[in-house]
Order: sequence, then C-alpha cells, then structure tokens
Amino acid sequence: MKISVNTEIALTYLSTRKKQTLVASLGVMFGISMFIFMQSLMKGTNDYFEKMSFTNTPHIRLYSENKVADAHMLNSFLNDPSVKILTNPKQLKQTEGLTNPYGLIQQILKNKEVAAVTPQVTASVLYTSGSVQLTGNVAGVNIVEEDKMFDVQGNMVAGDFRDLNRVNSSILIGKGIADKLSLHVGDNITVTSASGNPTILRVIGIFATTIKQVDETKSYANISQAQNLLGKDRSYVTDIKINLRDYNNAPQVARELETITGYKAEDWVKANEQLKAAFKIRAIILNSVIGVLLLVAGFGIYNILNMTIYEKIKEIAILKAQGFSGPAVTSIFLQQAIYIGLMGGVVGVIVGFLITYGVSRVYIGAGTLKYLPMSFYTPHYIEAICFGVLTTIAAGFFPARKASRVDPVSIIRG
Repeated sequence: MKISVNTEIALTYLSTRKKQTLVASLGVMFGISMFIFMQSLMKGTNDYFEKMSFTNTPHIRLYSENKVADAHMLNSFLNDPSVKILTNPKQLKQTEGLTNPYGLIQQILKNKEVAAVTPQVTASVLYTSGSVQLTGNVAGVNIVEEDKMFDVQGNMVAGDFRDLNRVNSSILIGKGIADKLSLHVGDNITVTSASGNPTILRVIGIFATTIKQVDETKSYANISQAQNLLGKDRSYVTDIKINLRDYNNAPQVARELETITGYKAEDWVKANEQLKAAFKIRAIILNSVIGVLLLVAGFGIYNILNMTIYEKIKEIAILKAQGFSGPAVTSIFLQQAIYIGLMGGVVGVIVGFLITYGVSRVYIGAGTLKYLPMSFYTPHYIEAICFGVLTTIAAGFFPARKASRVDPVSIIRG
C-alpha cells in the first residue's frame, strides 16, 4: 500500500530516533496501563460493596413513616382566607402496619421495572438464653422469597434455611447472636417482643453476613410467627421489600411508588448515602492520579518532539523551501505523536490487562472476600486508548505548529 510523503517522513523521523520514540511510547503505555488497572480496581471494589449492601438492603423499601403535623387540619376546620400557622409541630403517630399490603404488592408487580416483591414483619425483640439477654430484631419473612432476593443460602453457616417453613416455632439466627448466647442448631431460645409475651423458638440455622451489626442483632422467623410475636393478625405487614431489574433505576421508581401508594419508599441510594459518597471520593482520587500520569506522558512527548524540531530545523527549512506547506509540516510532526500514542496505547492495553488479571488473583481471605475484586469492563479499554491518543495529539500539536511556522529563508541564511 502506497503511503503519502508526509507519512513516510514522519516514520523516518521515528525510526531514526528509536530511543526517544521508545521512551515516549513507554510513557504512554505506563499511563494507559495504570488507567486500566485503577479503573478496573475502582469498578471492581464499587461493584463488590454495592453487592454487599444488597445482602440485607432491598433496592426499595416501602413502609409507613410518621409524619410531622401541618396546618392541613386547621385549614379544613377554619375555612376562611386567614393564614394558619402551626408552631412547634410534632410527629403524628401513623398506623403501625401497611393497609391492604397484599393489594399493594399486586399493584407494585404491575410495574415492569420490578423483579421481585416480598412482605416483611419487623419486630424489636429481646433474646434470652439462660441468664444472658441480648436485644435485636426479628424479620418475619417468606424465607424462600427472601433467599431469591438476598441469597440467604450463601450466608448459611449451619442448618437449612428452608426448615423455617417446615418446623413450627423456629428461628434462624445470626452468628453473632449464636456466639454471644452459646447457641447451636437444635437449641431453644426465648424471644420476647415489645408486647412482653415470651416465646420459646427452636434454632434451625445460623447465618453470617460478615456485617457485625447484622450478625449480632438480626434473626429470621416465618412471617406468621413474627405476627404471633406481636399479637397481630395475618394481614399485618410492616415493610414491603422490592428488587428491580436494574437497581440504578431505584430512585426514580421509589418516587413513583410513593405517589401511587402514599407510603414512604426508601431507595438503596438514600439508605447507603455514605457508601455512595465514598464511591465518589474514590473516583475523584483515582481519576486525579490517572490524569497526572497521562499529563506526564504528554509532557514527555512534547519535549521529544520539541527536541526533534530543534535538531531537524534545517531539514524542515529545506522541506518548506522545496514547497512543503505549513499544514504539511504540521501533519508530519502530528503523525509522529499519533503513532507514538497508538504504539503506547496498544501495548498499554495488553500490559493493563495482564496487571489487572494478576492482581485479581491476589488472595485476601477476609470474610466473604476471597480475592481482590477487579472488573474486566470492555469500555475501560476503549476509553484508555482514546485518552492515550488524545493526550499525545494534544502534546504533539504545539511542537507541530511551531515547526510549520519555521521561516526557511532565515534558517538557511543563518
């Protein structure tokens, strides 16, 4: 394939300055490989912590929230143009459970974004074993549906979680509770609700989420058992937990559900605001480091091309004297920058992948985290090449423009 004269000259300059070309390409390669590695690490850890937050947190939680008193009742009672002012407003006590919860579930399931819905009865309780007592909370659920949403099976340490539906008066407890009360599968535990009625339940299983606060306080019971603990009927439900097909749509769907149902819909983003803030801070730090690396690579290319122009100033003058236009000379040096960027980019992508793969095999062995979480996300590799090439083009543009402005007459005379 025939190449243009400008391209031939650019390749000749690169091949005659092998060391400088290699150094510039290595700078780009290092920047791009670190870009891929850091982006993979950031996305991998973010995905892991998001997944961990979903082990106990649904994408959306629907519940009844106590509301602050407003002037609505005054406006209804005193129907006149006067302005009603309510000083020192207090919270109004709402009904403890959801009204017609199973009707709400059928209504929620009509939303195409919804993947799974399950009701829950939450009860604050006191665990007692012998003379030792411990406060906590019982989640009354359909354990099979709970497993589909939160992978209860993956957290089991002992026992079979399905026994919660098979064995009457049974409970599934966290490992922290089991350790503090010295309980094993088959032991009995006394659970006392706020109503003050103690109930003896049999431990059918022990789970561990590796989240200390959860494992030391939370337990599961059959939903009807939780209703019995609170002395409520079979229609009593305190929460409806909802998982979506795409959890990123949770804030929008939550607002829609609040409008439709009239109840508070808390999405996972609001429930984990500190986690999201940590993600943003981590992204700013890593992107700053990546930007500095690419900037250093860009300065390297800028300096090398500047030196090339300085050394080749007479040859540039001769080219211009022979009829090469300013844009043609700009093209020669800009092509050099692009070729350096492409060479460094291709090698950088390969090296970045190898570093990412190697680090992903580093054993951590902390809780449920076996290996360092890394992401092999294809767009990161495309972005890396694009950023690398754009950086080299930006670095090569100013030396190329400088070369195009050389005055051949003054150079040849000098």
